[in-house]
Amino acid sequence: MSYDSSDSGVWRNDGGVQPHAYDPYLHPELFRGVATRRVFAFLIDMVVISVPVILGYVFIALFGVVTLGIGWALFWIAWPASVIWAIVYYGACIGGPSSATIGMRVMDLELRTWYGAPGYFVLGATHAVLFWITVSFLSPFVVLVGLFNGRRRLLHDFVLGTVVINNSVRAPVPQAAGPY
Repeated sequence: MSYDSSDSGVWRNDGGVQPHAYDPYLHPELFRGVATRRVFAFLIDMVVISVPVILGYVFIALFGVVTLGIGWALFWIAWPASVIWAIVYYGACIGGPSSATIGMRVMDLELRTWYGAPGYFVLGATHAVLFWITVSFLSPFVVLVGLFNGRRRLLHDFVLGTVVINNSVRAPVPQAAGPY
């Protein structure tokens, strides 16, 4: 087996190096502005995830008042349900046809594997879990890694073999024909 340490390929069993599908030097437009837009996409996704969670907590609080405190016993299930909701959200969105969460779609980003395949449910769910774990333990390092590589990949992107690219650059939208 061989390895190319320049982040231009990955190990292969035949002794060679298979190149990444997205080369930042041949196609820099795929990665232009990705780091900044990932931050805004993350913030949008946090709002999308938080709204149902907050509504759930409000419902449980009101239900507890109506049931004279008995309904407040549901608060013990709210935190695990919030975690499951976030994992399902990321898995379903990244595993969907656009390979992007709602925030990523708004910011015109898309998640792909290093070899160019779209995301899938398990990859999206694992991406979210690994992100939260790495941020919990290595917060500044996770973000700093993205500033020092051409693909703007974060730490969990390296571990999972994913890359976030500009969606409109990868698949340009055809222009409508004008009047003759």
